[in-house]
Amino acid sequence: MTYRDKQKLRKKIWGVLERNELIRTSESCYGRIPNFKGASLAAFILKNTFEWENSQTIFSSPDSALREVREHALEDKKILIMATPKIMNGYILINPKKVSGREKIASTINGALKMGEKIKNFPQIDLVVEGSLAVDLKGNRLGKGKGFADQEISHLYSKKAIDEDIPICTPVHQLQIVDQVPVESHDEKISMIVTPEMVVRTDSITEI
Repeated sequence: MTYRDKQKLRKKIWGVLERNELIRTSESCYGRIPNFKGASLAAFILKNTFEWENSQTIFSSPDSALREVREHALEDKKILIMATPKIMNGYILINPKKVSGREKIASTINGALKMGEKIKNFPQIDLVVEGSLAVDLKGNRLGKGKGFADQEISHLYSKKAIDEDIPICTPVHQLQIVDQVPVESHDEKISMIVTPEMVVRTDSITEI
């Protein structure tokens, strides 16, 4: 039943965002990680957290909702690691020194592919940022159903680029936070939620 529950929740979130006109593009968000309105403000809020300030190397999935996150990382002279779409070509590293003045272009998928270099050995990563379709306050995350984010996070653990102390963040619209995300054994958890209004650190939430 878990897969069906996930699909039901996916359709619900996609529908809510589209009905409320909360997508930044004219394209339907069905089947995608939503490029939600407010993503730019969420990226700015993330930029002002201590997790961001204490990071030298940031990992980002290639989702359009995270473009400003990647731009801020390069503007702040942080090493940016990005997964290629569907992880088809592995992972790339974008050196901020090499894209100075072109951070906005380098933060796009095409720009990153042109200006970045394929990773041979992963550096230590200080902050992971993943796109999501839905999250709950226990740190459970729902993607679009292809499992790419889980693969990315699992790969970073396997390469010892991150450990359990490294924050794993997801920027979302407030309406993408739900009471409970259905989980399966392979699902990776997140520890930090950023919306255009607030920052939630899931490990500091106490249930009553």
